[in-house]
Amino acid sequence: MKFSFAKICLPIGLVLICFASNVQAKLFGISEFELDNGLQVLVIPNHKAPIIKHMVWYKCGSVDEPKGKGGTAHLLEHLMFRGTKKVKDGVFNDVINQNGGESNAFTSLDYTAYHQFLDISRLELAMYLEADRMQNLKITPQAFEKEQNIVFQERKQVVDNNPLSYFGESVRKVLWQEHPYGLPVSGSPDEIKTISQDDVEAFYKKCYAPNNAILVLAGDIDVNTAQKLANKYYGSVKNRDIGKKADFPLLTREFEANLQMTLPAAQSKRLMQVFLAPSVNVDANKIYALSVLANYLGEGETSALYKDLVLKQKIALDVSVSFDYANRSYGTFVISAVPVEGITQTEFEKALKLSIQQDLKQLSAQKIDLVKQKMLAGLVYLKDNPSEAAYLVGMMASVGFDAKDIDGLDEKIEAVSAKEVLSAAKEILQATSVTGWLLPQEEGK
Repeated sequence: MKFSFAKICLPIGLVLICFASNVQAKLFGISEFELDNGLQVLVIPNHKAPIIKHMVWYKCGSVDEPKGKGGTAHLLEHLMFRGTKKVKDGVFNDVINQNGGESNAFTSLDYTAYHQFLDISRLELAMYLEADRMQNLKITPQAFEKEQNIVFQERKQVVDNNPLSYFGESVRKVLWQEHPYGLPVSGSPDEIKTISQDDVEAFYKKCYAPNNAILVLAGDIDVNTAQKLANKYYGSVKNRDIGKKADFPLLTREFEANLQMTLPAAQSKRLMQVFLAPSVNVDANKIYALSVLANYLGEGETSALYKDLVLKQKIALDVSVSFDYANRSYGTFVISAVPVEGITQTEFEKALKLSIQQDLKQLSAQKIDLVKQKMLAGLVYLKDNPSEAAYLVGMMASVGFDAKDIDGLDEKIEAVSAKEVLSAAKEILQATSVTGWLLPQEEGK
């Protein structure tokens, strides 16, 4: 069983393809309804194969943890697979696997999701198991101690002993300062050790309620069947008072910071520039132009920066740009690059800045149209893939998009002009930012 506590993001090309132009009015044809207990249900029909993606998204992540209890959400994610009053300890995934399905989960800053991918004939099994652990989780001291140790070791392996992860976490800390997004989803090693079983159970009772969750069903199912089954398995789960949501401070301090880290395990120099950006909940009107900008500058080998720095100038081995807009608070606009050997940090930063300036000067309506065509080509894959469709729709819904927003994103992107992209670029490149360099041990000597 694999668990992830990183912010889960599809590659920008895959994320953005949902925005592509389409002659149809709706991208996914989402149907939406709500049960009496407050559970929101989103249905994405796809009848090309008898399969289903079943996902439960809790609108609760690491930012909702009590202060000093970092890692609680992720530890609870692990414990959700241990057992309930009805299901024996540790057999959840075995049951799904024995029925030909796959099951997993992930924790992020803003949400936690549990998902199964299986034959449509086994959907009721997944719904029974998921609804059961939504209300009947049973944590034994033995299970708690075992999973706490696993989470501690996972933190060491995935973050502390991984130079890229540790570097990325350090850059984010500088950017976010006292904002909750500056705290790691995994929690620190010391915090993980101090989490008690009572802490986890309190978090479970506060956050894991139907009125704080979204059920996403993508695949060979119609809305009438979905309503019947959702009521059958989730309808009897009692809603609860979920209390006050996490507070997100306004970030008004403007700064440009620099961070340099030398780590023995680092294989090569890496540059990461992270800019504080709008999100759907900060300024939704700006996310569409920024999405196009990120795609134009750094999505794939046909992007402007890749063609210039990697293929033409040959001063970089890789360069990419991503924009994370699906957050309960602010977003981020990130430029990442791996310079070739022999070029200094100063030289590369200058070359990168100049390349961006030239790419923006050369930006035209025709080039923007090509970016949109690329998005449209990817849309075909996304719409035909229930797993990816369920993930994207669930992620966006869990941070504030409604079904109409999600089904109409193509129209928003189609309306973006070259002038708006240039304006977005000017604003984001002047925003609060951190420029970080990761260096191998010999680079720091």
